[in-house]
Order: sequence, then C-alpha cells, then structure tokens
Amino acid sequence: MPIIVNLDVMLARRKMRSKELADAIGISETNLSLLKQGHVKGVRFETLAAICRVLECQPGDLLEYRTEG
Repeated sequence: MPIIVNLDVMLARRKMRSKELADAIGISETNLSLLKQGHVKGVRFETLAAICRVLECQPGDLLEYRTEG
C-alpha cells in the first residue's frame, strides 16, 4: 500500500508508549496496533485528530504517500 503510517516514529519522538496513546484517545491497543502496522482500510478523522492532539503533531507527520515500484 502506498500510504505509510509513521505512528511509531511520532511515539518514539514523544517518548510515549502505545498503551498510553490508546488510553488517551479512547481506542483499544489492538486497534492502535493495527493502525501502526498499516493493516486498516481507513481511519476516522476524529481518531486522527485525537492522535494529533495528544502527540502534538500534524496529520502529515503520521501519514506518508510513497509511490510503488
């Protein structure tokens, strides 16, 4: 998939664990893990906004487009 999720990078920069983020935004650790691995077909803007609020970042810090090939 050409969309890369850089959530691990932002968590490391903020010295935050996945569990802390999941608790702060109100989703399960399992769903956050699936998002981090890029195994989701979509993400709600509400969830994306909550992640950005907690990590103090922009959506572009979390998502990246790479051409395949």
